[in-house]
Amino acid sequence: MADDWQNMSAGALGRGIGAGRIDPVELCESFLDAAGAHPDGTRIYARLTRERALAEAQAAAGRARDGQRRGPLDGVPVSWKDLFDTADAATEAGSALLRDRQPERDARVLQTATAQGLVCLGKTHMSEFAFSGLGLNPITATPPNRHDPEAVPGGSSSGAAASVAQGLAAAGIGSDTGGSVRVPAAWNDLVGLKTTHGRLSLTGVVPLAARFDTVGPLCRTVEDAGLLLAALEGGRAPDLAGASLAGTRLLVLENALEDCRDVPAKAFEDAAGRLARAGATIERAEIPALETAQSLSGILYTAEAWGTWREVIQADPDAMFARIRDRFEAGGSFAAADYVAAWRLLDEIRAAVRAQVAGYDAVILPTTPNVAPKVQRLLDEDDYYVTENLLTLRNTRYGNLLDGAAITLPTGTPGAGIMFLGRPMGEERLLRLARAAEAALA
Repeated sequence: MADDWQNMSAGALGRGIGAGRIDPVELCESFLDAAGAHPDGTRIYARLTRERALAEAQAAAGRARDGQRRGPLDGVPVSWKDLFDTADAATEAGSALLRDRQPERDARVLQTATAQGLVCLGKTHMSEFAFSGLGLNPITATPPNRHDPEAVPGGSSSGAAASVAQGLAAAGIGSDTGGSVRVPAAWNDLVGLKTTHGRLSLTGVVPLAARFDTVGPLCRTVEDAGLLLAALEGGRAPDLAGASLAGTRLLVLENALEDCRDVPAKAFEDAAGRLARAGATIERAEIPALETAQSLSGILYTAEAWGTWREVIQADPDAMFARIRDRFEAGGSFAAADYVAAWRLLDEIRAAVRAQVAGYDAVILPTTPNVAPKVQRLLDEDDYYVTENLLTLRNTRYGNLLDGAAITLPTGTPGAGIMFLGRPMGEERLLRLARAAEAALA
């Protein structure tokens, strides 16, 4: 039975607890034991929070016996990316610069999720300071890719994805600044939800670029994404019953297909065809303004990241992975006036593009234009690391630049996802669309 639990969705586990078929303590122990025994367990989890997890599971078991469950995921064990503050364990954000950093209290989203009954299994490895889409971290650990032991897992929520893909958590909670939930979800055949900036609290979350940072789940199903969103904000999960693609309009972003490699391009077109056969009307267009927005990424991301972490990095620069340090330091070359002007221009582009796509239910595109590259080549070739990291994040970054809800779904082609970009604060509507798409792609 425990082996089955490792492959079940969070929603199914929650229903099992509610029906009395699954004991939360046994469930928690099965995940903790699996993490401890897994050959890559220490590459996935930076640290397990065993005592906390068992105490939370025992409390959930008591509520289940008394008919007092706090929500549909009460008693379900999940992992947390190592940038969410935990009062009972270090939070280091994948960097030696934050080694043994011990917060005084949990991040607010963790507090809320705990109040909803979720069980915290531990903290997962990540790209250093969350500043890479590849998931390569020679400083702490590089988690495994589901499909290729020689490839990176995607980042920066790399361990979050691996914890779910390897059956070591029912779901993982990550963050997404430029694609850090959606890239590892796509490369490990998971569902990954990027929430609208500001929807979920960032209090107690180690920042990268605070005006872009978001919190979101990596999980097995669209239902799980909705349940976890509700648990993270203390709300009600969206009603996904009866979701259909009939009458929906989807816009293929042609810009995103440029330089797209063969495997993800074919997977996307196959998936788009299935969506059309399920009732969606699909149109295609280029949106040149989005390329202007992309050109602003260098200043918008790196200037804020450098301004946030400059003093910490300069105190011990050699403690960082050089490729990540280089990205931070690039932010020091921009003038404040140019940063302000870039934000003003991006705000104008956001308004114009949102008006342009308002008649569509979502914009669709390949989640990444590439598949997961090999670890060794990334370590050996500086130029390859830079170009591959930028390419990896190109499509997902459209969603952050537009600041809408976004979700990636598996296409059925290993390591290739399809992404849906929705409206700001439109998570409920996007999740209903994604549930219908999930059925069409199954």
